[in-house]
Amino acid sequence: MRAEYEFSKAERKALIPNKGKTRISIFIDNAVLDAFRAKAETVGVGYQTMMNDALKQFLSGANRPITETSLRQILQEVLPAPQKRLTTRSAGTVQKRAAR
Repeated sequence: MRAEYEFSKAERKALIPNKGKTRISIFIDNAVLDAFRAKAETVGVGYQTMMNDALKQFLSGANRPITETSLRQILQEVLPAPQKRLTTRSAGTVQKRAAR
């Protein structure tokens, strides 16, 4: 082993770059963190991996509840526009009014 090493051109960085992920620091409610840790332990995966998967699922829109507004929009796109139909009774009323 050398007595001294040359570090003047050294860079401070991770030894093994982790592509596709970024280290962050966030505050999470203790109850949420405890729930993820407990669930991850029973499943046998890391709680951070499970949290990452939950965030991905939320962003993808999977399992989002359908709201009344979105349901109405879907029905308007799929169903034909309602047309007014005259029933026998209303047709007779129209004819009576026309005769007056």
